[in-house]
Amino acid sequence: MAKKPSKSAGKNTNLQAYELPALDTEFLLSDSMRGVRFLLEYEKAEEHLRAAGIRSTIVVFGSARTKTTHRWYKAAREFGKLASIKGGACDGDGKERDNVIATGGGPGTMEAANRGAADAGAPSIGFNIRLPQEQEPNRYSTPELTFQFHYFAMRKMHLAMRANGLVVFPGGFGTLDELFEMLTLRQTGKVDGVPVVLFDRAYWTSLINFQTLVDEEMISPDDLRLFSYAEDAEEIWSRLVASGLKSPTAAKRR
Repeated sequence: MAKKPSKSAGKNTNLQAYELPALDTEFLLSDSMRGVRFLLEYEKAEEHLRAAGIRSTIVVFGSARTKTTHRWYKAAREFGKLASIKGGACDGDGKERDNVIATGGGPGTMEAANRGAADAGAPSIGFNIRLPQEQEPNRYSTPELTFQFHYFAMRKMHLAMRANGLVVFPGGFGTLDELFEMLTLRQTGKVDGVPVVLFDRAYWTSLINFQTLVDEEMISPDDLRLFSYAEDAEEIWSRLVASGLKSPTAAKRR
């Protein structure tokens, strides 16, 4: 026999404590649930990427401030198209895809790389981050693969975990942060065999004197082999391949 509801049930069910946890926004956004929110940011993007068959990516970093008329923008667009065609991102046929272009999803260089992938008819990923100055996703990343993150750490994890290669165009604090994150993962063996190519040697060597790190024994001479330089889209691709870029889909075509 069903138990009769208490006369005071109506009063009790109006309280926040009675709300289902999954539907209680105030609870989910509380400090104590930070770990849960972190996990949700991992799982949501992971679910969509798996459903889309994204097996591996080529990550492109660079400034959100790069103008469409700048050669950096043009080169990033050319590379996005070239890598999508040669790397296998166009060959999914509803199944797994390799070397899909992945960016931070914003304007500038990020837009250029996503745009190049769109030029090739390939999908591309936009890992956006919520910022005080609202960052809007560019219109060239694939809508079903355009995500929004609150936590930089989880965004970085998704950028790194499927990466077959990293291409870094000139940029500011954010670009430097992402570059050194990947170099540290390579140096410490947390990721293996992910080639890193810096576009425009003149920019990078004027900005950072890597040799000083060697001279002062902050890094070993071999650490300078963790990255290389390139001056155009074709050279970026050649450097990636020469450094061991994995392209299972492209290999099948041969």
